[in-house]
Amino acid sequence: MTKTTMRAISQDQLGGPEVLREVEIERPAPGPSEVLVRVHAAGMSPTDWVHRRLPGFLGRLPLVLGWDVSGVVEAAGIGVTIHEVGDEVFGMLPYPYGHGSFAEYVTAPARALVPKPAELDHLQAAAVPLAALTARQALVDTADVRPGQRVLIHAAAGGVGHFAVQIAKSLGATVIGTASAPKHGVLRELGADELIDYHTEDFEKAAGEVDVVIDLIGGDYAARSLRTLRKGGILVSLVLSNTHLLTEEAAELGVRHRLMLVEADQAGMLALAELVKTGALRPVVEASFPLEQAPKAHELGDAGRVTGKVVLTVRWRR
Repeated sequence: MTKTTMRAISQDQLGGPEVLREVEIERPAPGPSEVLVRVHAAGMSPTDWVHRRLPGFLGRLPLVLGWDVSGVVEAAGIGVTIHEVGDEVFGMLPYPYGHGSFAEYVTAPARALVPKPAELDHLQAAAVPLAALTARQALVDTADVRPGQRVLIHAAAGGVGHFAVQIAKSLGATVIGTASAPKHGVLRELGADELIDYHTEDFEKAAGEVDVVIDLIGGDYAARSLRTLRKGGILVSLVLSNTHLLTEEAAELGVRHRLMLVEADQAGMLALAELVKTGALRPVVEASFPLEQAPKAHELGDAGRVTGKVVLTVRWRR
């Protein structure tokens, strides 16, 4: 008899990592234009820590978090033509309402997923989608980075940041990153041209004039970053709490400020997969945990010192 339930990491209240618990819930079925994915690994991002403890966009409880997924197509709904059962795929569930990858199975719009590059195993692939798509949409779609431009990336060693360094470099930009000194080595390996230790240096002075700023910190970093931009430059804010648009301040300086949320993006995922294949993009995974240890993974995320990504892996029961 086919099993109709699955393990998942759920929460019925908001709070710290202790609110997460392993539960047995009904396995979803793919609807029209959807696929059912047998999850092998699920990447984790700061948005997971945020939505675990705050209402955010989601509100309703109980909920299963997780937007990143890498796995194998288990079933396809009516109308799906681009994936077949058995295909290895990876991608991002539609943000913010498509969450649910912290489980053994998840459904996804077929076109939110693309073939997993052979160069990555499932653990590595699961680290890519949300963070790398965020970086690409900020740099390519929003800032339109061109060769020779100077791009300043705050929190350059984090999940989005370390992908932004590599993508900006692939676009021909000069990349400046802010990060603590112990993380400078890995950032140099990823292609950063100039590095600023935010503990000991004032980034406004150290960065000089730049064309693009990617802000992954929030707080006063946005307003301060405006003053580093050349005329016509752009500051892209990627922090959920940084909802204050500095429209007037930016206009007075002759620059722009945009607040951006990531979107599921098939073309973007295909472009990222191509960068992986050419060696221009690689994920850094600081730690991985089995699905049942999700609270420990969240504890690490809450500490705010992760280099690259944290990933959950699924150990299948026999």
